[in-house]
Amino acid sequence: MSQLQRTIAKTGLHKLRPAGAVRRFVEGAGDVVLDVLDRVGAAVLLLREVLKWIWRSMTRPKVRIGRPAIISQLVRVGVRSVFIVSLVSGCVGLILVLQMAPPLDNFGSKELSANILGVAILRELGPLIAAIVLTGFAGAAIAAELGTMVVGEEIEALEAQALNPVRFLVIPRVLATIAGLAVLSVISNLTAIAAGYAVGVTVVGIPGQTFIDNLLQQAKTVDFVTGMVKSLVFGLLIGLIACTNGLRVSGGAAGVGKATTETVVQSIVCIVIADLIFTVLFFALNLN
Repeated sequence: MSQLQRTIAKTGLHKLRPAGAVRRFVEGAGDVVLDVLDRVGAAVLLLREVLKWIWRSMTRPKVRIGRPAIISQLVRVGVRSVFIVSLVSGCVGLILVLQMAPPLDNFGSKELSANILGVAILRELGPLIAAIVLTGFAGAAIAAELGTMVVGEEIEALEAQALNPVRFLVIPRVLATIAGLAVLSVISNLTAIAAGYAVGVTVVGIPGQTFIDNLLQQAKTVDFVTGMVKSLVFGLLIGLIACTNGLRVSGGAAGVGKATTETVVQSIVCIVIADLIFTVLFFALNLN
């Protein structure tokens, strides 16, 4: 026995055990980390499969991605979300101008509300609002639909017929979510700016031409482009998370409900984190 081992044996340190609360905390933290890694790994593997089938469809004429399925999902994901996205983004545009005008008016610069509105909407709020609304409107529905297929053994039926579920079920939904969110972000931008213009001219008292001039002077193409880049990534995250949770459902109807809830929560968290990463990156690259 070494000197260190004899010392530990004399002092009785080897008999010490962590307190119950500390042990439970460490075990709980470990479970959370493992669960996060498991979910991230599943989403990455699903993304790899999606990219593999897309590449095959581009390089092999016999491998096709169902265009009718993509269009059908695009209508469900995008077209049916237009009203609610427009409503929410319009209210946000109204709120921004009404909240900014009084403080700026104290400095005699209420016209600058248009400058702030343009940058805030194009860079940040337009894509973010569209993504959050689409998460609740379409992301949860995708997870529930795929989860119901898993519970009803429809996925196994596809595999029994040598039909790949990723190719026929996941890819149309992921592509529709990406494309749909890009279009919804543009609609969100236009609606919020139009609503801000309306309340700025009619309520706040900003001259219409001044509002437009300030908006165009402040908002640049890079603001719109960075916002669109965010929207594409947000759409990919929503589609992957929804499909991953849907395909991993177990436990019957309760599992479907759990997957739906987890999809909304995880999507919003990932969207906000991705938004933060993009904002820091664009700031570091001086894209502002």
